[in-house]
Amino acid sequence: MNADTDGTDGAQDPRKQFAEECRSARELYETGPLTQTQLARMVRTSKSTISRVENCVGPVPAGLPPLLDQVFGTDGLFKRLYEEITTQAFPERYRRRIELETRAVSISEWSPTVVPGLLQTPSYAWALFREGNPRASEAELANSVSNRVTRQEILTGSTPPDFSVIVCESVVRRQVGSPEVMREQLSALLRHGRRPTTVLQVLPLDAGTHGLMDGPMSILTTSDGAIVVYTEGIRSGAIIDELADVRHLSRSYDVLTASALSRDASAQMIRQHMEAL
Repeated sequence: MNADTDGTDGAQDPRKQFAEECRSARELYETGPLTQTQLARMVRTSKSTISRVENCVGPVPAGLPPLLDQVFGTDGLFKRLYEEITTQAFPERYRRRIELETRAVSISEWSPTVVPGLLQTPSYAWALFREGNPRASEAELANSVSNRVTRQEILTGSTPPDFSVIVCESVVRRQVGSPEVMREQLSALLRHGRRPTTVLQVLPLDAGTHGLMDGPMSILTTSDGAIVVYTEGIRSGAIIDELADVRHLSRSYDVLTASALSRDASAQMIRQHMEAL
């Protein structure tokens, strides 16, 4: 497998380690071995989910690691392994951002060109990946889409970060894929905008110039209070943690927030474009 999608080998693979630790903790449980069914009841999931996790089949559900840590008293072991699994599913240049994303208590995102990855539907993501890499195989595309969708679980877990996102009106207007794909994506944006932990705004095209016209940006705040900015180019990504630069870019984001439409007005614009397709 390509190093960009695996990033490790053998026993050091965090996905395999997660499976082995889960199986070992279950079999060595303090009051006696647990069956997969018993463990499933304790962590409020299904036996088939525990079986898939222990056999490295499919992704690890985002809400499972903290519950395993709680049941087994493993002091964050499963949570740390899950963060490594999530991070290593992405190319090297993006891994630092993904690692921070899994630990973020607050994410503020600006996207001038496409729907942010955390909000993309599988069909929308597929259309983007297909256009970006026309020589990719169906399996490669499916893997890229799966990684992106799995990453989105941070917004639906038990402790989602506060998520503020501003998209340019052009993102809403630009058709990616078929009209059906775009309607589905706009409908998904409306659903995300109704989440209590999400604030979704649209920056109208007539808002004029602003300080973040160079490209997309994310501001990530972790539980220890650290704030970093992630900026992205066509084939590159950069972490900015210099205090003065972070303060300047955060201020530019605040100005953008003030210039964008309100939540209700943004939802109305999205709905109008969806209905017009």
